[in-house]
Amino acid sequence: MLKRNFLKAAAAVALSAGIGFAGMAPASAQSQEIVYLTPGLDLPFWRYLSKGVESVAKENGYGYQALDSRNNAQTQLQNAQDAIARGVAGIIISPTDSSTAPSVLQLAKQNDIPVVIADIGTNEGEYVSFIISDNYEGAKGVGEALAEAMKEKDWADGSVGLVTISQARKNGQARTKGFRDGIQEGGVTGEEAGLQQMQSYTADETFKFVQDMLTANPGMRGLFVQTDQPAIGALRAIRAARRQGEVLVAAFDGIPEFVDLLKSGEIVASGMQQPYLMGQKSAEALFQHLDGETPDKEIVVPILVVTSKNIEDVLPTVKETVFANEME
Repeated sequence: MLKRNFLKAAAAVALSAGIGFAGMAPASAQSQEIVYLTPGLDLPFWRYLSKGVESVAKENGYGYQALDSRNNAQTQLQNAQDAIARGVAGIIISPTDSSTAPSVLQLAKQNDIPVVIADIGTNEGEYVSFIISDNYEGAKGVGEALAEAMKEKDWADGSVGLVTISQARKNGQARTKGFRDGIQEGGVTGEEAGLQQMQSYTADETFKFVQDMLTANPGMRGLFVQTDQPAIGALRAIRAARRQGEVLVAAFDGIPEFVDLLKSGEIVASGMQQPYLMGQKSAEALFQHLDGETPDKEIVVPILVVTSKNIEDVLPTVKETVFANEME
């Protein structure tokens, strides 16, 4: 009998006898719920990933809850403690950054709770599997696409600004290096117009970053924003400075608003991770473990480099694996 089914059967016996396993939460709780610890559900990417996890949990007859860490390491740890106290079957975590993950992994290990990491990564610690997008190659493709668009306008010597996710995150480091390599290999020779790291991951925060960049760099011709909703703030800043048509914007991840922006050319390219698919792969790895199997230690999900030129062709895939079927 599969490990998971055995636990369910044992839970039923324990519950009917009014007992639990020694030193642990009741096995019924352990075998019936999984939890996803997410940096912040206000960001569409994490919401889409959560939906992917939830879909697989329901398919397997498990309860599911997403706990929002609000980009705060202490809240993340408290959420982990609460989940473990409930005796969940397993945890899927997208850490607030790679340096905060080990404390959650250590706590879960002490309580014999399996953990799968969905994106961002960890500096150390034990886990079942790590589901990650190929951030380097995706960002490199975005850099190459932006370089091509800049060269078409004879702007290869223009400067390029970056608004990045935290560079304490391994995926952030990979995006920055990939983009820099792509823009350089693509033939853009202008200097970098600065790098600003997001803290609140909001459109308003990026609006201010880009305002400052535009003021300090009148020759700026390109901009890379490393996640989705903040890119809307960048476009607002460009419009407020009346620089529309003078600065080309590339982004990362995706929200439904990006479709029309790509079609119009307001965004020339976006490296779209497939968060719904990543959530599914994360949950599948966890359930493999619960069934006594050994999932791959690292599972790489490809990134779709979506441009103004290929958006129509890739849109059906984007609607499902990126937007979690929220877009009609």
